[in-house]
Amino acid sequence: MYTEKVIEHFRHPHNQGKLPDYSAVGKVGNIVCGDVMWLYIKVDVDEQGREVISDISWETFGCTAAIATSSMVSDLAKGKTIEEAIAITNKDVADELGGLPPVKLHCSALAADALNEAIYNYLTAAGREIPAALERRHAHIADEMERLERRYAAFLESQEEAHKGG
Repeated sequence: MYTEKVIEHFRHPHNQGKLPDYSAVGKVGNIVCGDVMWLYIKVDVDEQGREVISDISWETFGCTAAIATSSMVSDLAKGKTIEEAIAITNKDVADELGGLPPVKLHCSALAADALNEAIYNYLTAAGREIPAALERRHAHIADEMERLERRYAAFLESQEEAHKGG
């Protein structure tokens, strides 16, 4: 069912946990399966003056595929410029894991969405222009999160409280 790479990222996830000094966080969820991902990015300026994701981490409440895709998207985005990171797709995430079962492909979309949402929130906080494709992605994510919040309000409140502690 799962590739060896998926199992490896599930058993030994990379970049897991809350980044203490993050620049932005992307919070996403899936209304159907109930998976929730929080992806933290730290953005710095490199020697060429480009904004790069210098560090990244995540916290995910979800299945094997959700954990593995969170781990993989963090590997793919770390060290990338903002523009390069925006270009990372759910297909990239799934392909790097050697594929996902069709019923679990939504997890790769959730991971890419978490990255996009973190970048959107970073650019918004910095007062920067949002690329049109990222704006469209954010609108879709915001709609999905609104439906998730209506359905799982108590659970999401408990997650917010848990994340306040550290």
